[in-house]
Amino acid sequence: MTFGLLLCACLLTCMGQIAQKLTVERWGHRFPGVGAALRSGWLWLALACLGAGLLLWLLVLQRVDVGVAYPMLALNFVLITLTGRYLFKESVDPRHWFGVALILVGVVLLGRQA
Repeated sequence: MTFGLLLCACLLTCMGQIAQKLTVERWGHRFPGVGAALRSGWLWLALACLGAGLLLWLLVLQRVDVGVAYPMLALNFVLITLTGRYLFKESVDPRHWFGVALILVGVVLLGRQA
């Protein structure tokens, strides 16, 4: 149950980051102004996902020591790297992939403590 909450918090946080990226891509290179920004569905989705992720994170912290739980959020780096590469067609060099692999090893090692 706790691992599921942690995974959902990670996914919601990543979805919020993706929605933020889609928001600014729609804006181009200029901030459209507060009124136009507040009418952005992607921005509201980002806020909703990040808010829900925060609430789930609070539930996780009730159940797991912060020293174990917080490093597990490194899964966000993995998910965002994959999203950047495959959704946004961003380049990822081999050194970055190696870092992702190290993060995954760390998450597995820490997950055994939870």
